[in-house]
Amino acid sequence: MEILKKQCPVSVVIPCFNCVNTISHAVISIAMQTQMPAEVILVDDASIDGTLTVLHELEGTYPGWVKVLSLEKNRGAAGARNAGWAVAGQHYIAFLDADDAWHPRKIEIQYAYMCAHPMVTMTGHGHRLLHQAGVIPDWGVGRCEAQRISKWAMLLSNKFVTPSVMVKGDVAYRFVEKQRHMEDHMLWLQIICSGASVVKLSIDLAAIYKGPFGITGLSSQMWLMECGDLGNYYRLYHTKLINELQLTILCTYSLIKYARRILIYWGYLRWKK
Repeated sequence: MEILKKQCPVSVVIPCFNCVNTISHAVISIAMQTQMPAEVILVDDASIDGTLTVLHELEGTYPGWVKVLSLEKNRGAAGARNAGWAVAGQHYIAFLDADDAWHPRKIEIQYAYMCAHPMVTMTGHGHRLLHQAGVIPDWGVGRCEAQRISKWAMLLSNKFVTPSVMVKGDVAYRFVEKQRHMEDHMLWLQIICSGASVVKLSIDLAAIYKGPFGITGLSSQMWLMECGDLGNYYRLYHTKLINELQLTILCTYSLIKYARRILIYWGYLRWKK
């Protein structure tokens, strides 16, 4: 299938691990964009379920536009995104996960904003949680407002889901290799703590098909996320992006949030009984 729409200098990077049932839907949501990114890089992270075969089929369906990169060893989402980023040839990088999708106007709106505001290093936007898999997001898009995100706002909470982010490709930071939880927030923190301008667009341009923190999930998973959160703060401290007092405040706040989540979790389980 030939991509005939006008393209813009955006590389889309999608980490792919055992996503044989969802990746086609994600790529279709990109192919339906009103303004096309110049390339889509699918990074197979040593899948074992036939994902690589599906990726090569997509590469054949969209020749020259979809590009497949196969990793010999599993590196996790952070490592797979970095590998795709390393071979990306465009000025901007946009991230999508293999089980999520974009609104048709995502690239058009976000790219236009970044072109009009060249001093902005990274943008993100809102998203919606959809419960019906396979549905391409296509809701009405209202007026787009832009909100500058402060360093402390980002330190206190992750303002972006990964499929909402577009960043300049030459930014100095990358995802932390081998970090399996909160690795996206770590990158956003490094960028904003370096003094770069980060903006959130007020409209919803991405759909995710799972909750960012499931109450019915395992408490052990929530603890791993909490460890990732605390680890991010310590990494910022050791690289002198925050001081000792800020580290103490942030770790205390994070643990309070974690305790609240655990209370909600156990309250839900008790109610279910």
